Amino acid sequence: MPEGDTIYRSARALQRAIGGKVVTGFETALAKIASVDDNTPITGRTITSVESRGKWLLIHFSGDLILATHMLMSGSWHLYRTGERWHMPRSRMRIVITATDWQAVAFNVPVAELYTARSLERSSQIPRLGPDILSTDFTLQQGVERLKQHALKSPSAEVGTTLLNQRVLAGLGNVYKSEVAFSAGVHPFRAISTLIPAEIERLVEFAHRYIKANVIDGKGDGIVTYSGNRRTTHATDRRERLWVYGRQHQECRRCGATILMRRQGTGARSTYWCPDCQPWRD
Repeated sequence: MPEGDTIYRSARALQRAIGGKVVTGFETALAKIASVDDNTPITGRTITSVESRGKWLLIHFSGDLILATHMLMSGSWHLYRTGERWHMPRSRMRIVITATDWQAVAFNVPVAELYTARSLERSSQIPRLGPDILSTDFTLQQGVERLKQHALKSPSAEVGTTLLNQRVLAGLGNVYKSEVAFSAGVHPFRAISTLIPAEIERLVEFAHRYIKANVIDGKGDGIVTYSGNRRTTHATDRRERLWVYGRQHQECRRCGATILMRRQGTGARSTYWCPDCQPWRD
């Protein structure tokens, strides 16, 4: 599943390519989107901005129209020069936005809605997101307070499921969940209410550090559509880019203990941890 850093990079690339341009063509395979486009055409509108909010990507059009998409497990936005061959078959296309020399194509996007600014505020999901870790105004203290509030509200909630809860902190996904808990030295199955302040601070600090490090593009004002594999370690070898995620039965990179994995939460997501570096504490 795309995590907050992936959506952030997608929004940044889209903004650089089509932001500020007039839509010269619009096509969709989604009936609900097509119905709105029939009544209030998107072609001719200006793309005023593209932004990410947690795992949501929002494209703002002039005339008070906002396209909100969520990738879930398999969706993605691609950028192509007009006329360039797509890397995926047309059968997977859901939305195409043409803006002069660029085409933004949404493939396999399972969630797409058109809103006005007012209807977006009434949405049951997007306005209720927690603070976006990649937002320019995010602070570590803000993140700490959100975790503390959640511990009071849901004391039995486990650390791993809390880190995935987009209404607590927006942007973290399954990879970061395991990596952040490992680096903070916190067992992912502990109840969030058992954490001491220093542990909560470490969780937020590593969450912010890792996700920020994975959106640095180093390309100036160029348009970047791919930035390589996600990394939390400092290893240059791409095979050693993560501490624990996906490494069940392998040796811990720090202590040599065997990495464990267990399903967690209502979605039965895979959670990885080191039993020595992340000891259980009641």
